Amino acid sequence: MKNFYLGIIFFALSLVLQYFWIKLQRKIHLTQQQKWYGVNIDVEIKAATPSMGGVVFLVMGLLALGINFSLENFIFWSLPICSGLVGFMDDWLKFTSHTSEGFKSLSKLKVQLIICALWVLIIFLDNRLGLWPGIFDSWWLLTMPLIFLMTAGTINAVNITDGLDGLAAGSFLISLGVLVILIPLNEFNSEILTELFFMTAGFLFFNFRPAKTFMGDTGSHFLGGALAALCVMNGKALAIIPAGFIFIIEMLSSAIQIFTIRKLNKRVFLMAPLHHHFQKKGLDESQVTLNFWLAHAIGAVLLALLLKSFS
Repeated sequence: MKNFYLGIIFFALSLVLQYFWIKLQRKIHLTQQQKWYGVNIDVEIKAATPSMGGVVFLVMGLLALGINFSLENFIFWSLPICSGLVGFMDDWLKFTSHTSEGFKSLSKLKVQLIICALWVLIIFLDNRLGLWPGIFDSWWLLTMPLIFLMTAGTINAVNITDGLDGLAAGSFLISLGVLVILIPLNEFNSEILTELFFMTAGFLFFNFRPAKTFMGDTGSHFLGGALAALCVMNGKALAIIPAGFIFIIEMLSSAIQIFTIRKLNKRVFLMAPLHHHFQKKGLDESQVTLNFWLAHAIGAVLLALLLKSFS
């Protein structure tokens, strides 16, 4: 019953905060220039859409930490909040410089890696580090760097996926649903899942096509950090694979595209990440989003059941 009321409060608060934040962003013209090498679809509409909806995630993450402050909550929320702040710096630089490029990619990656390394070290010292129960349990020299890479990779994978109205937020909600069958539903996890689900659902209300706001790097970094933290803190880092199924596919499509262009001078996709490939093929944005949600749900559940069989 506690989580029921908590969900109502977080959903209502997310709606209210997002509504007034959108109005303020419109007033100060807080939007983002579109990339010149993008898909060039609805450019004027998207260029006029407020682009830092993820700031509300940061506010609500701090609120969630404040209303139930504990060491466990502090460790959890520190990753999405710190990751979200890196995204915020990127978004703010894009806004103030009036360009589509903010934080230099290499500089941003270095900051991300430092944050992830420190956070994984804390998890290790708190004796929570693990890929999956029974898999390399005592091989921390192997599991620690793997979990570090998975944590940083998840943050970037969600960021790469955030390119269509509702795609990243809707996929994240599906990921939370999948984690219900992968992590223990104790009081801590249930509370975190409730808070994350309803704050994201409140954002998605304004992010459905045509989007009234975008989450920006602030939001995608925050959600990526939250997804990684939920898996890693429960000693089940491998849960990132099913829970992040579509995010991983999107990141791999970008990596493949970059490799083949640079090494083979060929394109595998019309455009990367993968959702833009289907846009280039003529599919409507809403159709691509719905198909990706469906693919994510099916792929994530099947992989979750497979991983669960190793328990």
